[in-house]
Amino acid sequence: MGRFPSIAASKAKTGAQKAKVYSSYAKEIYQTAKNGGTDPNGNLTLRRLIEKAKKEQIPSEVINRAIDKAKGAGGEDYQTILYEGFGPGASTLIIKTMTDNVNRTVAEVRAAFNKVHKSLGVTNSVSYNYDYLTLVQFQSDKEEEIFNILLEQGIDIVDFETEDGIITITVNPNIQHKLKDSLEKIIPTIDYLVDETGYYPKEKVRLVDEDKLEFDKLMRILDEIEDVTNIYHNVLEEE
Repeated sequence: MGRFPSIAASKAKTGAQKAKVYSSYAKEIYQTAKNGGTDPNGNLTLRRLIEKAKKEQIPSEVINRAIDKAKGAGGEDYQTILYEGFGPGASTLIIKTMTDNVNRTVAEVRAAFNKVHKSLGVTNSVSYNYDYLTLVQFQSDKEEEIFNILLEQGIDIVDFETEDGIITITVNPNIQHKLKDSLEKIIPTIDYLVDETGYYPKEKVRLVDEDKLEFDKLMRILDEIEDVTNIYHNVLEEE
């Protein structure tokens, strides 16, 4: 499906991976509740985030604990920081982090690149080759009806694709709630197979041999960093 992800069979997560996903959601829920209010009915971003967390099978106690923590005075303040880097071959990466200690996080991310003899770049050195988009995928055979209704409701669609009964819609993130509200009126029982806001490369590259091995090594090291919540890159995934 072009440069956008397709639905792939889910892989079982290890205990360590699950723990990191839980931690990332807890941080994001906590900070979203702290910034915009702890009542999901009055904080649409929080409500959507909780819905997404539940779909990802984040335990209720993790969600509730993060919200309860946001109700208290003081506490940590997490910042979302992006790092841009040049990997092996022609690969580029955007690393999204959520941290309460920027010095620690940048040191860990820089060390990861150093281990494969590559380096971080400055702001916009990589991201100009990516588009920042919200992407949703879901199953439906009503693509023409959905497309026309969204246009009638003034939804500015960046891309609309359908393949094997899977509809992929991309929009600018500032209208993601409007898009989902519209879709959920058309399909009240909609089940999002993908619901992501992130950075999508304008072009992808294929790595082979040593470059591919080094890239995989870099990805593993970055993924082990607690503060890293997502990694975007321009490398073609293996089928």
